[in-house]
Formats: sequence, structure tokens, C-alpha cells
Amino acid sequence: MGEVLDGAAVRRWCRLAADALGRTRGEIDALNVFPVPDGDTGTNLHLTVLAAAEAAEGLPGGADAASVWKAMAQGSLLGARGNSGVILSQVFRGLAEIMGRSGARVDAEVFSEALEYASHLARNAVEHPVEGTILSVLQAASTATGTGDGLTGAARAAATGARQALRLTTGQLDVLARSGVVDAGAAGLCVVLEALAAVITDEYPERYEIPARTQGEPAPREEPPETPGPGYEVMYLLDARDEAVHELREALDGLGDSLVVVGGDGLWNVHVHVDDAGAAIEAGLAAGRPHRIRVTYLKAVTPDQPHAPHVGRAVVAVTAADGLAALFESCGARVVRREPGAVPPIAVLAEAILAAGDEVAVLPNEPEVLSLAEAAAERARDAGAHIAVLPTKASVQGLAALAVHDPLRRFAEDVIAMTRAAGATRFGHLEVAAEEAFTSVGLCQPGDVLGLIEGDVAMIGASLADVARLCLDRMLSGGGELVTLIVGTHAPPGLAEAIEDHLRDVRPDVEVGVYDGAQERYPLLIGVE
Repeated sequence: MGEVLDGAAVRRWCRLAADALGRTRGEIDALNVFPVPDGDTGTNLHLTVLAAAEAAEGLPGGADAASVWKAMAQGSLLGARGNSGVILSQVFRGLAEIMGRSGARVDAEVFSEALEYASHLARNAVEHPVEGTILSVLQAASTATGTGDGLTGAARAAATGARQALRLTTGQLDVLARSGVVDAGAAGLCVVLEALAAVITDEYPERYEIPARTQGEPAPREEPPETPGPGYEVMYLLDARDEAVHELREALDGLGDSLVVVGGDGLWNVHVHVDDAGAAIEAGLAAGRPHRIRVTYLKAVTPDQPHAPHVGRAVVAVTAADGLAALFESCGARVVRREPGAVPPIAVLAEAILAAGDEVAVLPNEPEVLSLAEAAAERARDAGAHIAVLPTKASVQGLAALAVHDPLRRFAEDVIAMTRAAGATRFGHLEVAAEEAFTSVGLCQPGDVLGLIEGDVAMIGASLADVARLCLDRMLSGGGELVTLIVGTHAPPGLAEAIEDHLRDVRPDVEVGVYDGAQERYPLLIGVE
């Protein structure tokens, strides 16, 4: 197809690469021994490229090449999974910035420049680059483009150069040599580059070769035992100013390893392996707004790991406020306290879950705590307990779940009932802006009252009572029979009473419950069932 790489061709490449990784991901997973032997590199690369393909295919059929490149790069950034997936998303960004700028006409020089820039971005995203990985194979592919003739020759040369460099990775990293494997992430990159060459040359391979494991080198007799690596993989998207990312990198680098931060223009994808997952999330909170947080437990179960005591059914709830803690306890839950603005240590949460019983429902009650609770639950499951983490994103959802909790039901049925009750509860809260910021409904100034519904700013006003009334009117517009108001420490006297008076006027059919939550940050929490 010569030197034309239009939007349709970029879409074909993304889909071909995603399909090829889907077919080879099991073989790539089997190669995965670095940086941790968790056997998911092929799966992570497949999901990352699949997200890129779906974003590209979501554009109208006539979209130009620049738009498709941009959508593909953004899709990979948002959908990146694992260490190699995050690095690959930066590769896509580099290709998109250079080739998208050239439109549909891409020659060998532009192709070479794009791969070189992608290699530069990917290497700079990794805090401590290591040779014998996807980074060195990408660099080899970039260098090889100069040996090809025209765009088709450059694409073939890049794919061939990557393959040759892949075979060398076994000898570049001791852990690969001992295991007799090539680097898994680099093997996935070869598939992606071969798919790109196939689209450019219109020459499609029958299959994509993944080198099989060979006999590894024996370890030296005097080799000291390896130090156990970090226990958790933490990933999140981060809305943050570019200048805040430098300090975030320094903070996370001091917490663990395998640190990769990619993105730009206010949106970042963060990946790190740490022992203290809570500290990694708190570093993100200090830099900006982390979301889509994922925490994965990396360590295998040890023989001496304690087993869950068989003491029956329990509910564990997480909260930072004294009043909310008392509310949860009065409803029969065991409470794990966290500091305001912080997340609980996974070890503390896992210990509380294990101590609670052999059938435990966990109520995180904050989006930032949800993924930590999943990781803590995984540890408890490995120890023999049956754990269900309910996706409660607010305390009012946790209280709604507890209201239908019945320890006499079968555990699965109880979890289903609690999950339904939580999901049927719309939640909101009031917050006072600390600084000027753009929101989904406009610019707010320090001291403005923000009304948030299910995490999104829905209104801005000057009075807590006025904003609360507007919030409730919006939340009740979809129906509702019960309103829960949880008053915070800094709520002005009479706030709850003013809201009750308003509801008596406009919705006399609604039952209202008012509680003292003593939460510091939010003057008022709102639930509608």
C-alpha cells in the first residue's frame, strides 16, 4: 500500500494487533518472569491494544488519520494494564504524535522518526530502565528502520530488528537466562510491530511466533537467596498538573520498584510495585485526583499464613469519622478506621477481615478504598475465608447494605441482597471549595459550596442549605422513598432542619432520617433510596 497509512489502515493495524495478541497471550503469559512472575503480560498487552482498537473503531468511518491516531493513543492510555501495557501505551503515543502529524502520507523517514520518538518516550517513562526488556527491543526496532527501502522496507526492517533483539534478551537478564525465556513484554511488542508491518506491506503472516521456553542456565551454587519483591501492583489514572508529576515520581520511587508513569496534558497512567499500596495511592492524592484505581496482590501464599477463624458471618466497614463508625457498629458491622484523607493499610484491613470470620462482606464506602479492599480480600481468600467486597462508593450505600443484612440467609444470597440495596441508593454530598477550579458545571471560587451527585459536581452555590435543597431535588427527580442525611462536624446549626422543612413542602411522602456522622471534610452526606 506504498506510503499511505490512513485512518482505515491505522484501525486495521490496531484490530490485527489486538487479535494477534489475543491468540498468543497464553504463550506470552508463560514467558512472564520479569519484573515479577505473575504470568499476565500477554493478557495485559492484549487488553491494552484492545482498548486502543476499540477507541479507534469508535470514530466515524471517515475520520482522518490524525484523529484515529489520537483516539488510538488515548484509548491505550486509558486502558493500559500492567507494566508492559503502560509502556506500550507510551509507544502508541509516540507513534501517534509523529505519524498523526503527517496525515495519511507516511514515508520511511517519518516512520523512523516515529519509532525513535516512541522509544525515547517509553524509556523516559520508566524510572529505572533495564536492558533485555521491551525497551531494548523497541530501540533495536527503531535503529533497524534505517536499513529498509521506503516505508514498506522500513516497516519490515523494524519487525525483523525487533525479532533479532528479542532473541538476545535471554542473555541480557539473569532471571531470563535462568528461566530459559525471552522477555515477555518484548515478545508482545514484536507481535504489535509485525502486525503494523503486515498492514503496511499487505503481507500477512499465517501465525505470530512466540519463542518457547528452553533449558535455563543453572544458578550458581553460592548464589544468595533472592530478596522478596514488593507485595502489590498499584495502578491508577491520575488527573494532575504536569509539574506535580515529578514529585509523584520521587515519592513512588521511594516506595517500591517497576515505576512507570505515562501520559501528559493533565492525564497520567501510573504503575508501581510496592509493599504499602495505601501510601502509593496517597501519593496520587497529593499530586491530583487518582481514579480507576487497581491494586493486585503479587505474593504467593506461604505455608505459615494464618487461616481464617471459622466463627461465622460478619460485615467489615471502613470509615474515617467517629459518628459514622458508631452508626456502622450500631448496625452490627466491625469497623476499620482510617485517617481522614488517607486510606487504610492493606495489612490492617486484611487482618480485620481474617479476624471477622470465614464469611465476610466488606464495605469500602469510598472509591479510593475499593481496590485496596479487593487486594486485602484476596489475601484473606488465600487463607481460606469466603470474602465478598461490595462496591459501596459512599457511606450511605454501606448503611443501606447493612439495613438488609441477614446472617441467617445463605452467604451468597445475603451478598446479593446487600449489593442490590447499595446499588439502589443514590449518593451525594456537599463540599466547600478550597481553591479556584474548573468543574463540570463551570468555574468555582474558594468558599463556593459544591453539590456533588455520585462523584460529579452538579451545582455550585453560596449557601449550604440552598445547594443541599437543589441536590435533593435533583436526586429525588428519579424517585425515592427514603432520604438519609448525615451531618458533618462543620455543618452550620439548623442545616438538617432546613432541609427537612423543604422536603415537607415539596415531598411530604418521603421519609427522612438524620444522623450525626462527625465527618470532617463534608458538611453533609446525602442518600436517596
